[in-house]
Amino acid sequence: MNSNGRNLNIDDISRPNPYLPRFSDLLSRVSNFSIIESTLREGEQFANAFFDTAKKIEIAKALDDFGVEYIELTSPAASEQSRLDCIEICKLGLKAKILTHIRCHMDDAKIAVETGVDGVDIVIGTSSYLREFSHGKDMDYIANAATKVINFVKSKGIEVRFSSEDSFRSDLVDLLALYRTVDKLGVNRVGIADTVGCANPRQVYELVRTLRGVVSCDIECHFHNDTGCAIANAYAALEAGATHIDTSVLGIGERNGITPLGGFIARMYTANRDYNKSKYKLHMLRDLENLVADAVSVQVPFNNYITGYCAFTHKAGIHAKAILNNPSTYEILKPEDFGMTRYVSIGHRLTGWNAVKNRVEQLSLCLNDEQVKRVTAKIKELADIRPQSMEDVDNLLREYHYAVESGDVIKFENGLTGTNCVNGS
Repeated sequence: MNSNGRNLNIDDISRPNPYLPRFSDLLSRVSNFSIIESTLREGEQFANAFFDTAKKIEIAKALDDFGVEYIELTSPAASEQSRLDCIEICKLGLKAKILTHIRCHMDDAKIAVETGVDGVDIVIGTSSYLREFSHGKDMDYIANAATKVINFVKSKGIEVRFSSEDSFRSDLVDLLALYRTVDKLGVNRVGIADTVGCANPRQVYELVRTLRGVVSCDIECHFHNDTGCAIANAYAALEAGATHIDTSVLGIGERNGITPLGGFIARMYTANRDYNKSKYKLHMLRDLENLVADAVSVQVPFNNYITGYCAFTHKAGIHAKAILNNPSTYEILKPEDFGMTRYVSIGHRLTGWNAVKNRVEQLSLCLNDEQVKRVTAKIKELADIRPQSMEDVDNLLREYHYAVESGDVIKFENGLTGTNCVNGS
């Protein structure tokens, strides 16, 4: 507490961020990265997804308002409507650059460059699995095809990224040789894709760090979340020198999807709050997620990063006391930065008297500490029977306050009025 009697927040005290590496990594891009938002490409592969043109435009505008640097769209070669939608979104004049994702095939490239996109993301499978069971081509064919498509796209004066697919199950020697080839052609970015979600952060760091020593262009990373590592892998990639991360809103995509935008933002905010606040309109995240959730007929999970209804809810008594004294004791994210509010739950058997005292003060009731402790015991007693809503608790506190004022505390504590109060009488 300072000289004015105000509880100190962690922001009042200058201290190093414990969530950054102790020794600075000169290659790290943790505080200098770009988001390639793929809800309108990868997200269309989600089982429930169907976005009509109007919905695609609404989502694209919302992503642009949020501040993502790139918006990636489904290949215009996928269908005639996909091509027309790509053209429409390119006409919106958004601040974000518009990309489309195509196979390493000249026919796809010719269709893509005519839509008005700012860049083309080229991909082809390089693992033995995909070379044998998908396209059936060898590495020489892949290198030759990549050279032709990249040169064509570059001739149109737009950005080009070349990515291997299933990178972490590809032969490292083959992979690095291919990346050297396309880097010499002048691509803007090369891409690494954990297509089946098999990679872990250590593998990611080692591959990106190795690649960073091989190419001079930017490095984009795309992580699937089949084994729950997508956010951690994205962070490890940036630590190793990657520059761009693919995300989708709520992580929607093929199977279990990819790095979720909200979860990625939570991780990066923890590393550098000011950088992320300056780049993205964080308060828009909840509306953005609700928009996409409604569009694909799912609920935002209760434990969703930042916006889940439990994200800033505190229940245990010892936690609640600390939170009330200094929110940073049990919150690494500041809810107000995201347009959210914290909630201290007190209608349960784990509640503590400090949390109840805070609610008493909010209701402008006059109870001393001993009285607060006694009414807290009553709350616990009732909560052992059933959970108490905030309305239940408020009624109980008002009833107890009235009992104190009227001298009927003993009667109240014997349960004669407390039960009626909690039942709403």
